[in-house]
Amino acid sequence: MSLQLNGVEIEDTFAEAFPMVAGRILITAQNEKWADISARTATGFASSIIMSPAEAAIEGPRIPADKTPDGRPGVMIQIYHRTKPELKGQMITRLGQCILTCATTAAFDGLPSLNRKLRVGDAIRMFGDGFEKKDVLNGRKIWRIPVMEGEFLVEGRFGIKNAIAGGNLLIMARDQPTALLAAEKSVEAIQQLPAVILPFPGGIVRSGSKTGSRKYKLGASTNHLYCPKLRAEVPETQVPPEVNSVYEIVFNALDQDLLMQATAKGIKAATSVPGVVKISAANFGGKLGPVQIRLKDAVQQIQA
Repeated sequence: MSLQLNGVEIEDTFAEAFPMVAGRILITAQNEKWADISARTATGFASSIIMSPAEAAIEGPRIPADKTPDGRPGVMIQIYHRTKPELKGQMITRLGQCILTCATTAAFDGLPSLNRKLRVGDAIRMFGDGFEKKDVLNGRKIWRIPVMEGEFLVEGRFGIKNAIAGGNLLIMARDQPTALLAAEKSVEAIQQLPAVILPFPGGIVRSGSKTGSRKYKLGASTNHLYCPKLRAEVPETQVPPEVNSVYEIVFNALDQDLLMQATAKGIKAATSVPGVVKISAANFGGKLGPVQIRLKDAVQQIQA
């Protein structure tokens, strides 16, 4: 059974999401340019936990200077992993290699209200080789680490929380330019939400995967059911006859409600593009993750 939105078929299915542990880092800098450079560098090679060392990305809305601890423009990033120790390692590595090293930056806890903390800045402070100094900045316990530029400010502890990864949409269109435009509009809409990230390049996945492999010993391989070029070869294909291009949008969020909001925003934006035929979602019958984000619930949210 399917629904309709703006004349586009919305399959009555669900995105199969799963719990992960997330940290959030607020990067500030002398200006937005350097905050963005640091954030992009710190979230590199982090599209999917399938092969990347973490999942990470920049949150859409920038943080104005009057909302940051040091009164400078900021960018918020999120980092996800399966376990707390693995997350801590990734936060320390990315903060130490990509934020500490970047001109003019400082790093603050993006989840300051949480009691569950990791000693991330407390580990980074050792770069100061004994010259680092404790301080308090607007109620936050920080380290001042001497560097050649001047000093690097980093909060000692960073909050972490159980979050949800793997929200997704499959956008099916008559041709590739249309599918890409719809995917881009979907990403733009989702990025309006705070505390949601899209870890893949530009938020869009051209190579959606399935668990395992039909032929090789792999943990994941191409999702052949949604490859238009294989439609004639795969009897169980899920690609409608008039569809010639499919893109997947994948997003993570700090809670399940945000994931549902992102799903609704993504669907609404994608279905506004003429030539989009169908919206679906990737799932594996509940084998991958216990969280089901149902598309019909998102459509009802849109129509409410």
